[in-house]
Amino acid sequence: MSDDHRKFVVRAEPPGDVPEYVLLDAAAHSAAKIGPEYGTLNLDDIATSRPVAFKAADGLQLTGYLTLPSGKSATRLPLVVFPHGGPADRDRPGFDWWTQAMASRGYAVLQVNFRGSEGLGWDLESAGFGQCGRKMQTDLSDGVRYLAAQGIVDPARVCIVGASYGGYAALAGATLDPGVYRCAASIAGVSDLARMIAYDKSRENQNGALAQRYWTRFIGDKAALDDISPAKHADRVTIPILLVHGKDDTVVDYHQSQIMAAALAKAGKPYEFVTLKAEDHWLSRGATRLEMLQALVAFLEKNNPPG
Repeated sequence: MSDDHRKFVVRAEPPGDVPEYVLLDAAAHSAAKIGPEYGTLNLDDIATSRPVAFKAADGLQLTGYLTLPSGKSATRLPLVVFPHGGPADRDRPGFDWWTQAMASRGYAVLQVNFRGSEGLGWDLESAGFGQCGRKMQTDLSDGVRYLAAQGIVDPARVCIVGASYGGYAALAGATLDPGVYRCAASIAGVSDLARMIAYDKSRENQNGALAQRYWTRFIGDKAALDDISPAKHADRVTIPILLVHGKDDTVVDYHQSQIMAAALAKAGKPYEFVTLKAEDHWLSRGATRLEMLQALVAFLEKNNPPG
């Protein structure tokens, strides 16, 4: 905003359209378009998202968003389950570059606000306490079963992709909730919870204690950390796995993907490992996002062809 608080630049998300920047002039009561956030996209490039609601196996009501690929009938589509990070975050309506990239290649994309998600009521968030790798995980596969029962997706063509906590969920889908997915991609994901907590504890001057408490709230019994750590169960993997991690990640240490890669190699399981040089936890550089998406799309198309 301007120093006199009379002019503002805002980011607007028209429903089903490309996000754009707008100049608001409070004194003149006017608005003027500056330009789109993604200059090469147009309305025809945007896949349609719609809200979904279903019940988990234990009866808990869950919601989320389903993005359908343009130009395809919503019948027995290949699916990517795309859990959000956090885990105390939530998916929202609006344009998501990552979701749109996958949908543009012919995949339906399911984003579930699983138990533990914030902003949808304390009952839903607190229902996730102690459920990391447990009901927080099966909420995702319950969403797959719901869509399959509706005839919208093909249950034999489902992969799971996520970043940060979502990366953990992707690895947990391959190790703790087997038989649902035919491939899994983890971007900056956690694989060893004990090591993650130790890493947070070592960063006391960087809000490490806060991060430690945050994780343990959802993990529950610390004595069971290995039970829900994907790296400890690499021998259970039966599907290809993609690991992508920024070398300079200070939120989820790069070592987390190295641990998973070593465990998979020791167990003789298939995996790919892409290191993003000089990149942080949030993939802040456009070139790095493109590198990640190219690796991800190639992995998905190889292991779960959309055609």
